[in-house]
Amino acid sequence: QVLAALADSDVPHPRLIASCDEPGVLGDAVFYLMEPVDGFNAGQELPALHAGDPAVRFQMGLSMADALAKLGAVDHAAVGLGDFGRPQGFLERQVPRWLSELKSYREFENYPGPDIPGVQDVSSWLEQNRPSAWTPGILHGDYHAANVMFSRTGPEVVAIVDWEMCTIGDPLLDLGWLLATWDQSGGGGVFGGPLAEMGGLASTGDLVERYARNTSRDLSHISWYTVLACFKLGIVLEGTHARAGAGKAPREIGDLLHSATVRLFEQALTVTDTKR
Repeated sequence: QVLAALADSDVPHPRLIASCDEPGVLGDAVFYLMEPVDGFNAGQELPALHAGDPAVRFQMGLSMADALAKLGAVDHAAVGLGDFGRPQGFLERQVPRWLSELKSYREFENYPGPDIPGVQDVSSWLEQNRPSAWTPGILHGDYHAANVMFSRTGPEVVAIVDWEMCTIGDPLLDLGWLLATWDQSGGGGVFGGPLAEMGGLASTGDLVERYARNTSRDLSHISWYTVLACFKLGIVLEGTHARAGAGKAPREIGDLLHSATVRLFEQALTVTDTKR
């Protein structure tokens, strides 16, 4: 539905060919068919051009900010998504929703509970500093460097992919998500892959500045959205750690993602400490 709605927009995305809502056609699953995209996933590989030129890698981050600003500028109601998602109360729901998710992990066998720094401090800060006003729009829901495809001949984003988490919410959470997962000088970014390993990336400040040039949205609370992204993503990743203890996911993957959760919450605490 979202891909169809974006057909006439300037948002880089795979073009929808057809979709099927009948689960039985492919064995109990709905599906959709998209046009192929000529590009590469920076979470898996870097072509020689991108690997060899730090200026190209720097521009890749700015291109991600550009693509995200285009998505945030789409009038969701005008493109037929007025009834998609539940934007009312979106920000108010976030902290209770994800604290409840974290609590539910205790149901997994051998999971002793979250060994995560600052869960209460971060959740309290988010509740106390939540923006009072925001403008609904299309939210991708998982916007990071491994969920876009880049041009093989330059730094441009040619397609945003993996739209399964999209909804109508606050698009600034996507920007916060990008900042939370972006590699930084300490090398602690999440989902960095080969792109992060090569270095030469734009800073998070560069990304915010670039986004600001292309949006009318108020970015004065962007630190709040970054902390919310760390909080939400950290809890999502912790779910795999809990399932691993019960034998429902590989132990090494669970341990790896738990480490990422800890880093995300440490990152959130660093931001909240500077904003007190």
